[in-house]
Amino acid sequence: MPLVDMSLDKLHAYQGRNPRPEDFDAYWERALEEMKAVDPQVELVPSAFQVPFAECFDLYFTGVRGARIHAKYVRPKKEGKHPAVVQFHGYTGHAGDWSDKLVYAALGYSVLSMDCRGQGGSSEDTGGVKGNTHHGHIIRGLNDHEDNLLFRHIFLDTAQLAGIAMGLPEVDPERVGAYGGSQGGALTIACAALEPRIKRLAPIYPFLSDYRRVWEMDLAANAYAELKTFFRHFDPQHKREDEIFTRLGYIDIQYLAERIRGEVMMGVGLMDVTCPPSTQFAAYNKITAPKSLEIYPDFGHEGLPGFGDKTVQFMLGL
Repeated sequence: MPLVDMSLDKLHAYQGRNPRPEDFDAYWERALEEMKAVDPQVELVPSAFQVPFAECFDLYFTGVRGARIHAKYVRPKKEGKHPAVVQFHGYTGHAGDWSDKLVYAALGYSVLSMDCRGQGGSSEDTGGVKGNTHHGHIIRGLNDHEDNLLFRHIFLDTAQLAGIAMGLPEVDPERVGAYGGSQGGALTIACAALEPRIKRLAPIYPFLSDYRRVWEMDLAANAYAELKTFFRHFDPQHKREDEIFTRLGYIDIQYLAERIRGEVMMGVGLMDVTCPPSTQFAAYNKITAPKSLEIYPDFGHEGLPGFGDKTVQFMLGL
């Protein structure tokens, strides 16, 4: 089998290269306290798009630092409490079409699909950081205090949205799942780590993991290109390299993965040169909750045939 990364046996044993900050747990406990202190001021606005068996709403809530976050909310027309899934999109994208939420609504599930702040949807990015704001969200706030890293706020948005879903009167809070691919896969992991009541999660080739490994493989391109941008502009001789990768460790999902309590089904393509397989395994191998892996040897960062169907079947277990 051709390889772009380690052999499969080495991938199953791999534990990551990026440094973990010593105060990682305290960092996220402080972040969660900030999130819990926010009044979300949830608002539901009926959408122009409607279908006979469900109601569609634009849902808005206030996240950390005052950003107004948008999500598409599809609620089935049925009596009593029912399960829900939260959906997260790929890097720079948005929540997508209403129609791709209807499978779950037809099954009697509510669906909440978040627009990441500052990307392609309707959520706000309140900004306010020192340093680069032109190339990418990974490095947004990297020259500022670590509490100002943009992906810190986005990770908190995912947990806050899941908590809002669990608090809706029509949703059974013990039957909530999460799924998404690439950035959406990373946010699925972050969501379930920061809101451990998530019962089932299905991340696909998660982004935002093991940054130093990406750098050492010379794959700081495509989604990770901003790492190279940062060093070229702000540390051209790499005198701060250890400091920078340690700071990125605060938003490295491999270290959040340890906090997951829900059951995990993860999809990975072994020919992925956008999010290298080893970086994905670094996160997967740290999950101590029940987990399974769906491996696609010949596929890269692309649609994984059948994984969408497997995800639906997996979420039927909520």
